[in-house]
Amino acid sequence: MVKSPTKPLTLEEFLKLPETKPSSEYINGQIIQKPMPQGKHSKLQGKLVTGINEVVENRKIALAFPELRCTFGGRSIVPDVAVFAWERIPIDERGDVANVFKTYPDWTIEILSPDQSQTKVTGNILHCLKHGSRLGWLIDPGDRSVLVYPPKQQPELLQEEQEILPVPDLVSDFKLTVGQLFGWLKL
Repeated sequence: MVKSPTKPLTLEEFLKLPETKPSSEYINGQIIQKPMPQGKHSKLQGKLVTGINEVVENRKIALAFPELRCTFGGRSIVPDVAVFAWERIPIDERGDVANVFKTYPDWTIEILSPDQSQTKVTGNILHCLKHGSRLGWLIDPGDRSVLVYPPKQQPELLQEEQEILPVPDLVSDFKLTVGQLFGWLKL
């Protein structure tokens, strides 16, 4: 859903607005509200965040965040899963995780919702890659596929159950096949 204010808002003005549920993003001068996550989306998101963090958090390699606002390069986006290398996680004056992340994730993961524009989501992944992200995934639960976006390379479509999903080097111990990913949807 696109909101059309009477005069365009700047990124700074957008960031002063109250948060919406679901989150709104600021892209190319427009405020675009993300669709409400549904069952498959929520299940995959939760399993990915938990699975990645089980592999990397205790060793202080990286940290996966669900629905984290990342503001950089003139956009303010909310990837479904944003993974940051440990040394790049913003911290506050107490040494706690900061509330505001004015930087790109090292790995951005988007899960396509039924009413979501694949072009808009792909645009966010490409924006992340342009500004320094190491990898992007676009997961489509509808056709059980994953588009993998390495930086400065052609995307790769993975659909076969036995195919191993590529991950950035910082989480190289996180191993997952297409079949395992979509197997998480089974009860």
